[in-house]
Amino acid sequence: MNADELSAQRREKDQYFKTSPHSPLSDEQQAAFTGLRYYPPNPALDLTVTVERVPHDGSEIIIETTTEDTRRYRRYGEFQFTVDDQPVRLTIYEAPHGFFLPFVDANAGVETYPAGRYLEPEDLGGNEFQVDFNLAYNPFCAFGDGWSCPITPAENRLKVAIRAGEMNPVGD
Repeated sequence: MNADELSAQRREKDQYFKTSPHSPLSDEQQAAFTGLRYYPPNPALDLTVTVERVPHDGSEIIIETTTEDTRRYRRYGEFQFTVDDQPVRLTIYEAPHGFFLPFVDANAGVETYPAGRYLEPEDLGGNEFQVDFNLAYNPFCAFGDGWSCPITPAENRLKVAIRAGEMNPVGD
């Protein structure tokens, strides 16, 4: 996604958060909302990756949520890439609604949401996916209580910073 498209998408999301009755923000938060915080666009973290499929035996992984519920996913595959000269490996999960990539980076709790951020990688076919970290977003539970968000599994907790996408929300 180019920088202009990304900026337009971010403005649209900010408008949704500010005005939609379906926003994750409370009425008080919406009244004070001035926009989400984002890293500047980072073309180096807009990736086309080849996924190494995980053999499927029909089993599912159970991921706990912030409300101690659970969600079921299947490990679809893993991919590798490099960030700041550090090799990184992440797992993409499959759910009935599509593909899901939760991750926690080294900036968690400082610049990014402590429980991690999410992506929906785009399946390009042939075991290739578009993984654009500029689209990484905070789960709704980052904005208040009452949301049930999957907790990032240990295998997707990184020791490197992913400086792309949404940053940690500030304020109430």
